[in-house]
Amino acid sequence: MTLATLRDVLQPALAGRYAVAGLVTLGWEDMRAFVAAAEAEGCPVILQAGPSCRAHTPLPILGKMFRHLAEAASVPVVAHLDHGYTPEECREALDSGFTSLMFDGSRMPLARNIDETAAIAEMAHAAGISCEGEIGFVGYAQGESSAGTDPAEAAKFAADTGVDAMAISVGNVHLQQDKEGGLDEARIRAIEALTPVPLVIHGGSGVPVAQRNALARGSSICKFNIGTELRMAFGEALREAVNTDPSRFDRVSILKETHDPMVTATRRVLAAMGHNDKET
Repeated sequence: MTLATLRDVLQPALAGRYAVAGLVTLGWEDMRAFVAAAEAEGCPVILQAGPSCRAHTPLPILGKMFRHLAEAASVPVVAHLDHGYTPEECREALDSGFTSLMFDGSRMPLARNIDETAAIAEMAHAAGISCEGEIGFVGYAQGESSAGTDPAEAAKFAADTGVDAMAISVGNVHLQQDKEGGLDEARIRAIEALTPVPLVIHGGSGVPVAQRNALARGSSICKFNIGTELRMAFGEALREAVNTDPSRFDRVSILKETHDPMVTATRRVLAAMGHNDKET
């Protein structure tokens, strides 16, 4: 069994100067492909259940799916709650077998975000699992605007909450379909100078691959969340499978054809995290 906590995979990444991918899952087909890709690359992987995933499939079912895949995997697999918004949701994930809770209080005033995140971190640590928090709001493409992370506030947040990982807002945007943007490296350097906590980039799909790789190997960013990029790959593979034979209606035979393209796309994402070239 290679079920792991977030701390289990991020502390070695911090020491070894590489990053681990937090892959946003929507169903069995993608999560299975994500683990297969991680095994092919020989690197750990974080399976993430975000709000849209949880709206489609209940947390207790997702916990069983994640744990089933982890138990058969040859690499460490983290079962991670992404963007938990309430203590109740975080508690349900913990009770459902998740090994990492991400509490998102980034829309809250700093003091409240610290207090509520600290309580989730305490609950997680008492159960022997990990907690990720977020300081500075990460916006959405064609939606809410970002509010960049203040380095001094980040240092206080990390120290006062006891989180195992800290998501920051440094030019990253959720749901971005292109890679024309880039991260504010000066702000990243200012934050990492004030705290030893592993840093997390949400909205990693919009970050140029070369910058992902450089930051994975040369900063405290130990986790890049990738969702949109792989959802686009799944959609493309699914359309091709459906259009190949418009008379076909069996979902199992159709969905089976998404597996290999998804593994290929995921391996490209994982290869840019620096795990396999960390000693070069």
